[in-house]
Amino acid sequence: MLLRLFLLFTLVPMVELAILIEVGRRIGAGTTIAFLILSGIVGAVLARHEGLRTLRHIQEDLAAGRLPTDRLIDGLLILAAGILLITPGLLTDAVGYMLLMPTIRRLVRNHLKKRFQAKIVVMRPGNLRPFPDDDLIDGQARPQDE
Repeated sequence: MLLRLFLLFTLVPMVELAILIEVGRRIGAGTTIAFLILSGIVGAVLARHEGLRTLRHIQEDLAAGRLPTDRLIDGLLILAAGILLITPGLLTDAVGYMLLMPTIRRLVRNHLKKRFQAKIVVMRPGNLRPFPDDDLIDGQARPQDE
């Protein structure tokens, strides 16, 4: 885990910097900076729009009595996309824009759900056996008259 974080915080900025230098060399520094600012603004607007839409879907699910698990994961992915889009860089912007696309977001969400399910053990009341079989006490319940 520590190695992954180290690579994330060192390798990604170095790659971003190399890309920005090359793009700046080809189209000019001013144009590159303007593109980054415009990309950040457009990305923030799109992330806000997708976030509000997802929030509306979460509210509809809750009003209908459904758990909005997929929508909550979508909300986290949209938040991550917004963070990536306001971070200066072309690579992070590309990943952020991809996370705003519902199709890509669904693929990432399904992948994350599989990873979560592999690490979570769900116990249902029918599976719980607090006593060994020989210590089980059988009984009946009946309403008490008041």
